[in-house]
Amino acid sequence: MTTQPGQPALRLLSLGAGVQSTTLLLLAAEGRLPGLDGAIFADTGWEPAAVYEHLDRIDREIAQPAGIPIYRVSAGNIRRDALDPAHRFASMPLFIKNPDGGDGMTRRQCTAEYKLKPIKAQVRQLLGCPHPKPIPRGTFAEQWIGISRDEFGRAKDSGIGYLKSWHPLLYLEGAADGREGWTREDCLRYLRSRGWASTPKSACIGCPFHGNRQWRELRDNHPDEWADAVDFDHSIRSGNARGNANGKPLLGEAYLHRSRLPLDQAPIDRVTAHEWASKQTDVFGQIADVELEQGDPDGCSPWACRSGQPVDNDQAA
Repeated sequence: MTTQPGQPALRLLSLGAGVQSTTLLLLAAEGRLPGLDGAIFADTGWEPAAVYEHLDRIDREIAQPAGIPIYRVSAGNIRRDALDPAHRFASMPLFIKNPDGGDGMTRRQCTAEYKLKPIKAQVRQLLGCPHPKPIPRGTFAEQWIGISRDEFGRAKDSGIGYLKSWHPLLYLEGAADGREGWTREDCLRYLRSRGWASTPKSACIGCPFHGNRQWRELRDNHPDEWADAVDFDHSIRSGNARGNANGKPLLGEAYLHRSRLPLDQAPIDRVTAHEWASKQTDVFGQIADVELEQGDPDGCSPWACRSGQPVDNDQAA
């Protein structure tokens, strides 16, 4: 593959099938952004049904008509792997109640293993250099990441020479407040105008970084998926199955909810400070500054997890 020096060999979208990445796909398909050579969806095997349905629809109605292939890649099923004592498990950031009463979290490895690893393998394949074949110096793919202005602090480079990140939403004109860059609300407004108002949030059914609003949405509107998450929460109380089978039991108890209570007993009906902030508008009807600073806590981006940095716990992955 030959390209001009400093120019990407490919333009690829990191497709989570949520609001921001769907916006980028649609903008590219409409010609408002440069053409894409492909989009990559990393499937953890435990996305809500609405995400898979949405992915099928955007493939059928946006990507295929525009000639943009969607590559679906996977490193396995994260739920099944967590409960399989014979499987090496990349730990989820579970909330831990330690024996001394203190709080902790297990290491977050799931994003790297179930999203980044298969994406990088696919990019190398598309560049014609599957591992361990070296990638020629100066050859790289430009990777679009769906970070909106209200999540500016999450925008960063991939740190990988052959995969350079670009955040197109940060530079778009036409935001409701007249500033450079689109917010998540600008993306939602654009999607609604194109008939995509039902775009879901992308994250595992049992992601520990769900906020109370997301947990309520699951409980109230998707009872089967809620039951699935409650069952999983109960199953991981002693940590992942591989660690326990190998004589490395969790020192404490693990939970999906930050309250460190069983999910079906957790205080998910409590409206968090972030939720109150998201409801506040200024006199011009725009999202308040506190919301612009904090962004949206739910969902999962392969290259910029919405969480903070969890603290390591004593159970190895």
